[in-house]
Amino acid sequence: MKKILKPFLLACFLFSGFSAGSFAGEIKPPFGIRHYDIGKAADFTLQDIDGEEFQLSSTKGRWVFLHFWASWCGPCRKEMPTLQGLADAMKNENFSIVMVNTAEDEDTVFTFLGAIDVDLNTLMDIDGLVTEAWKPRGLPTTFLINPKGEVKYQAIGGREWDKPEYLEFMKRLVKASE
Repeated sequence: MKKILKPFLLACFLFSGFSAGSFAGEIKPPFGIRHYDIGKAADFTLQDIDGEEFQLSSTKGRWVFLHFWASWCGPCRKEMPTLQGLADAMKNENFSIVMVNTAEDEDTVFTFLGAIDVDLNTLMDIDGLVTEAWKPRGLPTTFLINPKGEVKYQAIGGREWDKPEYLEFMKRLVKASE
């Protein structure tokens, strides 16, 4: 009886929906976000629009939403209010939004952000070297970096970041790493 029971219990366990990935804390991303496990996030230092220095490694211990964008990019412009919604929804979470403007001057960025009425700070990659190092395949591109400083997910193109499926995904990531 024991010889039959062990294989039966093992088969029940395997077919019950459990997988190694679910035990490792993998969370299925919503449409438009893909697993992108490329290892340690490349560190950088940039100034924000107010001239304050920021280093990516200072966010270690938090989930980071690293977002590359430009004011001339139509999808970037369209999704900017939804990024504000994401920031508002995640403000009490162990989560940081790091926006990197790609190769534009401060006046252009300041004018754009003022015109769309969002309260988001952005880093200024004026010479485009950080963007070049990160190699986004288009704009906007977002990388999700776990609290250990490892890139885990990527989204290419604009999203409605304040929609429930994206907010719930981000909150599940934070909760799983607590």
